[in-house]
Amino acid sequence: MEAFFAGLPLADVHQDLARNIKSIRVSQNLFDDLSDDPADWEIAQQHELATKPHTYESPTTIIDRPFEEADWLNAIEFPFRNWASSRFCDGSFGIWHGSDTVETTVYETVHHWRYSFLADAGFDDLVTRGTRDSITGERKVYWVRCDAALLDLRARAAEYPDLVHPTSYHFTQQIGARLHRESHPGFVTPSARCEGENYGVLNRNVLSAPRACCSLTYRLTREGVAVEREPGQTWMVLPSQPGTDDQR
Repeated sequence: MEAFFAGLPLADVHQDLARNIKSIRVSQNLFDDLSDDPADWEIAQQHELATKPHTYESPTTIIDRPFEEADWLNAIEFPFRNWASSRFCDGSFGIWHGSDTVETTVYETVHHWRYSFLADAGFDDLVTRGTRDSITGERKVYWVRCDAALLDLRARAAEYPDLVHPTSYHFTQQIGARLHRESHPGFVTPSARCEGENYGVLNRNVLSAPRACCSLTYRLTREGVAVEREPGQTWMVLPSQPGTDDQR
């Protein structure tokens, strides 16, 4: 591991990164089951805004707080508060994942949606065996600004193929653990799912300006996963690959 880090270059990153998260295309009214009167819904929404804790103040609080707070929590804050295991993390600390393009986020999240989330619950088999025609998931992509000097792991990809191993995270989780322990802001690395690049951020202070990019719909069929950017219009197709049932 010492040889891996020896002379590792930095990438001076000042750009927008794409973050792809679970969401819904159409917002739901959380209070319509309590009353049929829209005036009651408005009162309930005002009460929620008045009592819900928030992460920071806006100069125009009454207008901006619900929008800014939602974008900040969804696009930046969530992974730092809700730790989960991933390629570079064993689940013992928070890490934020972003990508260079929306397309890269699709390859990454489709893989984990299908071969981890759906497969672990047995839903993937329902489609591949023909019990169900399809399964649908909805996503939202944000652009988030990153300004930081990140360790550039791309320089080691050819020498250390485990950096992009399709199934084993043992090597990369050791890298993430050291970077977290030594308080590095993060890293940039090649994607294991496509030709794109991924960014792992360990310090939320280098992230800012979250804003919505687009909504996506994933639809799993026996042929693979079709991705819609506009409802009803296929934008990308990630075909099923033979022998990938255990790629998680």
